[in-house]
Amino acid sequence: MSAPTLRKGTLGTADIAFFVISAAAPLTVMAGVAPIALLLGGIGAPVGYLVAGITLAIFAVGFTTMSRHVRSAGAFYAYITRGLGKPVGIAAALIAMLGYNGMEIGVYGLLGSATADTAHALWGVDVPWLPVSLLGLLLIWYGGFRSIDFGAKLLGVLLLAETGILVLLAGGVLLDGGGDGGISFASFSPGNVFVPGMAAVLACAFAAFTGFESTVIYRREARSPERTVPRATYIAVAFLGLFYAFVVWSVIQAFGDAKVVQAAADNPGGLFFSAITTYVGPWAADLMHILIVTSVLASLLAFHNAINRYGLALAEEGVLPPVLGRVHPRHRSPYVAGAAQTVLGAVVVIGFAAAGADPYAQLLLWVNTPGMIGLMVLQLLAALAVFLFFRRAPHQEGALRTVVAPLVAAVLLTGAIGLVSYNVDLFTGASTGVNVLLVSLVPGVFLLGLLLARRLRRHRPEVYADFAAEPPEDSPGPSSKPVSTSVTL
Repeated sequence: MSAPTLRKGTLGTADIAFFVISAAAPLTVMAGVAPIALLLGGIGAPVGYLVAGITLAIFAVGFTTMSRHVRSAGAFYAYITRGLGKPVGIAAALIAMLGYNGMEIGVYGLLGSATADTAHALWGVDVPWLPVSLLGLLLIWYGGFRSIDFGAKLLGVLLLAETGILVLLAGGVLLDGGGDGGISFASFSPGNVFVPGMAAVLACAFAAFTGFESTVIYRREARSPERTVPRATYIAVAFLGLFYAFVVWSVIQAFGDAKVVQAAADNPGGLFFSAITTYVGPWAADLMHILIVTSVLASLLAFHNAINRYGLALAEEGVLPPVLGRVHPRHRSPYVAGAAQTVLGAVVVIGFAAAGADPYAQLLLWVNTPGMIGLMVLQLLAALAVFLFFRRAPHQEGALRTVVAPLVAAVLLTGAIGLVSYNVDLFTGASTGVNVLLVSLVPGVFLLGLLLARRLRRHRPEVYADFAAEPPEDSPGPSSKPVSTSVTL
């Protein structure tokens, strides 16, 4: 009797899009970060989100084209292995684990602080953050333990709720005609876009898209993955870019071009709550408080599912312990990898709490930042890998998809990584020493990955030879012998 595998043909385009958009946590990003973008870049901030969206859409062109040629479960690291070779691919696998774990585990601090803020704002109750974060760990573990279609349905409901409250806010503002000066499109005029603070806005904007590329992680569980994965990727990028820009512009209209920056400076955390109270009603502000908590939970579940599938893939490769490759016979979920990730999260959360760290300023920001940079580095490596892969492999794809888009994306992503690294203090609020340490984690893990690749090649040549190999067309699961088509270095 064969071992259970992930459930094939379960996820449609909408399901995959729900996972990746939920990971970005639109409501949390808007209410928590957009006011900072307004402070940094003024009323031209909406354009920053459009530019980030366009950059990542260009990246998605080559990325999704390659998804038709790579069927490995390894997602990012499989793409990078095909184009840049196995040592870089193995290093990319470790960066992926750093990136996705960093983006998820840090958010447990946000869950604790956001829940405490909501309880205080609505009921005047002071709730300690640590029990909330630990409860969140258990809830997210259970969500990942259940079947993938259960997670997709849950995320669909939560995502509709959090985007719905933002649409309600925007609708209230526009129907009322906006604040002082009425509806204005000055945000898109060159004089308000090309300002010194726009570089910092772009750094914030790129961070707001983190996780969109994880569509390919669900390839094995997707229906018609050659179509659903690219569609979900484009939908996620287009939705996030346009939605972010529209919501930020709507909030500018709520206060007026001349007053919104001062309003953001006076109360950045309350900017969105103030706007929705004025244009919709106090009840909507109370609902927004609650939906921020559910937005955080949705983001946690989305990242948890992505991490579990990376852990499963690396266990099947032989890089991680085989036990992490077990799939639940009933729910068809990578339940051991999920349990291990939950334990890791608990260790980090409890460690920060024991050190007396602030759940937002330290647990969230310090753990998220290297995760965010790691995922951006993966995007850059993937863009380069797409270009090099199509230079070697026979194909009938056009030059726009295989040459122009990946090279343009590589240039733009290099600039984006530079912006984020240069403005890293915006994300951490930490000292120079802490910032240097956080940023250096990514190249440090990359170097560690290169050393691991060297060790595997010497001591476990069979694992190294089959790393990120293509499964046969009729492969039912990890037990089938793979077909290696990657660059060997």
